[in-house]
Amino acid sequence: MSTQRRAGAESKPALDKPDAVDAAELAEYHGLARLIERMHRRFLDVVRAGLLRQGIDDIGPVQALMVMLIGDDEPSVRDLMERGYYLGSNASYSLKILVEAGYIDRGASQRDRRTARLRLTDKGRTLRDELFKLEQVQASALVRNEAEAADLKAAYRTLRRLDRIWGDMVRYAGQGLD
Repeated sequence: MSTQRRAGAESKPALDKPDAVDAAELAEYHGLARLIERMHRRFLDVVRAGLLRQGIDDIGPVQALMVMLIGDDEPSVRDLMERGYYLGSNASYSLKILVEAGYIDRGASQRDRRTARLRLTDKGRTLRDELFKLEQVQASALVRNEAEAADLKAAYRTLRRLDRIWGDMVRYAGQGLD
């Protein structure tokens, strides 16, 4: 990035035109997109290893993450799909596995009988607590001092911004985001 653009970049929230990104920045963006995909797979591997260490082999890492998303709430299936960005058929399959394995109860909402509400069972709460401990260990390995905590916050802000941008691109596709 040139020093001229670098100086003005802090005052402008976005670049004026798509061709303002130089080849090095484009390569970093491309690398970031691929890194996110690879990290997600690796994260699922970490969750899978944590499940195996606990002797849990009746669910996979995707179902375990659904348990974490449900937490202490009683979301509807639709809420869970929106929170976790699951596709309908994938979410239904995973929820079926979790119900059959005894990690969640699926019942009708008292307000609207057409809506299914999800609630962790005792077995599901135990799993959630163990997965939370695993996350604490992972976070402790990542953040060992204030500088690393600041790096984590910056990375989180950047990824949230990227999530918003990609979400807007999907929602407003074909509506001229120029």
